[in-house]
Amino acid sequence: MMTTTTNNNSCFRWFVWLAVISSSIIFLVFSMAASSSSSSSSSISAPFRFSFMSGNTARYFIPSSAVGRNLQTNNAVISAAAKYDDPHHRSPNSSHDFPSPIVITEEEKLENGLARARAVIKKTAAASRRNFSMTAFSGGRDIYRNPAAFFQSYIEMEKRFKVHVYEEGELPIVHYGPCKNIYSSEGRFILEMEHGSNRFRTRDPYSAHVHFMPFSVTLMVKYLYKPNTYDVTPLKDFTSDYVKVISTKYPFWNRTQGADHFMLSCHDWGPHASMGNPYLYNTSIRVLCNANSSEGFNPRKDVSLPEVQLYDGNISPKIRNPPPANNSRPFLAFFAGGLHGPIRPIVLQHWKGRDRDLPVYEYLPKHLDYYTFMLQSKFCLCPSGYEVASPRVVEAIYAGCVPVILSKNYSLPFSDVLRWEAFSVNVDVSDIPRLKEILMAIPENEYMKLKEGLSAVRKHFVLNQPAQRFDMFHMILHSIWLRRLNFRLSQTV
Repeated sequence: MMTTTTNNNSCFRWFVWLAVISSSIIFLVFSMAASSSSSSSSSISAPFRFSFMSGNTARYFIPSSAVGRNLQTNNAVISAAAKYDDPHHRSPNSSHDFPSPIVITEEEKLENGLARARAVIKKTAAASRRNFSMTAFSGGRDIYRNPAAFFQSYIEMEKRFKVHVYEEGELPIVHYGPCKNIYSSEGRFILEMEHGSNRFRTRDPYSAHVHFMPFSVTLMVKYLYKPNTYDVTPLKDFTSDYVKVISTKYPFWNRTQGADHFMLSCHDWGPHASMGNPYLYNTSIRVLCNANSSEGFNPRKDVSLPEVQLYDGNISPKIRNPPPANNSRPFLAFFAGGLHGPIRPIVLQHWKGRDRDLPVYEYLPKHLDYYTFMLQSKFCLCPSGYEVASPRVVEAIYAGCVPVILSKNYSLPFSDVLRWEAFSVNVDVSDIPRLKEILMAIPENEYMKLKEGLSAVRKHFVLNQPAQRFDMFHMILHSIWLRRLNFRLSQTV
C-alpha cells in the first residue's frame, strides 16, 4: 500500500510540473507573437475593445488614449482590428463566422450620441403641444416656443453634455472674472464652470462636446488696456496668443477650426477681443452680452448673454424675491439713465419731465429709489446704451415690471427657446414719441398675461449660487448645447 501511494503522489507531482511548463511555453509564444505584431505600432498592442452587435458587424471602440494624437497610431489600431476579420488570420479548423469590423472613435461616439439626442428632440417637437405636461416647469407654457421640445432638449443636455475647460492661462485674466458689477454674468459663469459642482465639466478633453476658453475680457480691459486710448490691440493680442497656445498643445482646435470652442464675455469689447483670431470671430461660439447682429453677432452660432448688475455680488434685496401679484403700480412706465448711445437721447427728448404717468429721468435724484420706481411701474423702458444690452431688462423681470425693449439689431437672450413677446413689449425706435399711446392701448387682460409670463420666466434669469436647474447658468449652457447639437465635426473636415 505504501508503494502504491508513493507512486500516485509522484505521478501527481509530474502532472503539476508538466502543466506549469506547458502554460509557460504557451504564454511565451503568445507574448512573442504579440510583440512581433505590435512592433510597427509602437506600444499599442491592443488599445481597443470590441463587442459583437446584431448582424455581421463588430464594433471596435478606440478609447481616447489612442485616438487623434497620431495618424500612424490610428492606422495601426485599425489594421490590428481588421486582422480579426481576415480569413488568413483565422484557424483553418475554426467554424466561427467572424463579423466585419467597424472602428468607432471617441469622436464618432460623441456624434452618435448627439444624433440620438437630435432624433428624440425632433420627434418630441413634432408632437402635439397638448400632449405635454407643464408640471416640469411649474409655470406658463406660453413663454416657450415649443415647451415639450425645450424640456426634452434640456433633459438630453443633462444626460450627455460635457464641457472641457482649458487649464492654460494664469490669474487674474484667466480662470476668474468680475462678480460685483455690471459684468457679473461673465465672472459668475467662469467661476461656476471652474469651481461649481455642476455635472457638465469633464477633465477628459477627448470626451467633451465643447471646449471653454476661460479668459475674462473685462479683466483684460482692466489689466492690459491703456485708459483713454481706445486701442483694443492688447485684447486681440491676448486672445490670439491664447488660441496659439491651445492649438499648438492640443489637437481639438485644429480639427474643427475652433467650431466646437467657446468664449464668454459681457464686456462691450468682447466682440473686439474675439477678432484676435479669425476663426474665433467667424467660427467659434461667442457668448456675448453685446449681441448686436449689425456688428458681426451671428445668432446661428453665437449666444446672447443676459447682462446682470450685481453691486455687491447679490441681487438687491428689494427685487430678490418676486413681488406680490397685487402689488400697486401707479405709474404706466419708468426710466432713469445717462445719455449713452443714440437711443436714450430720443427717450429723454420726448419724455423727460413731460408726463406724471411716465416718469423719465436722466439721473435719478438721490432722495428717490430706482428699484422702488420699478416696483411701482407697469412697464419699464429698456433702451440700449452704447451697446445693445442693458441690465434693466433683467432687473425689470426681477421687479415684475414688463420690459419695453427699445433697441436695434439686438438678439435677445435665449430666443431659441423663449417667446419674448409673451413677457415683454418691443417698440420700434421710430415709435418712441408714441410710447404712452402704444402702452395705453394694451388691454388689461393682455397686460395680465404679460405679468404671468414674467413670473414664469423669472427663474431663467436668476444667478443662483450654487447653480440650480433651469437658472441662468443652465440656460447659457443650454444655448451652447443647441449650437453644438446642430454642428457635426465632419462639417469642418
